[in-house]
Amino acid sequence: MANDIIQFIKQRRKRLGLTQKELADRAGVGLRFVRDLEQGKPTVRVDKVNQILALFGHKAGAIPLNEEERHAPPR
Repeated sequence: MANDIIQFIKQRRKRLGLTQKELADRAGVGLRFVRDLEQGKPTVRVDKVNQILALFGHKAGAIPLNEEERHAPPR
């Protein structure tokens, strides 16, 4: 799921022609946060992720696991 969010944000940013700095400025988060997020840092603040997603008309939410994910060992 985290990779889905990372890819979504990265693709939207690039589609809009924004640099990481421009995205950070528009979302009101730090450049370091955007870099860490796009590089897959395992721990990030959900409120800041939502600040970025809000620029694209989205927000993070609970998504049910499919059968395969339910039985996979935790990461």
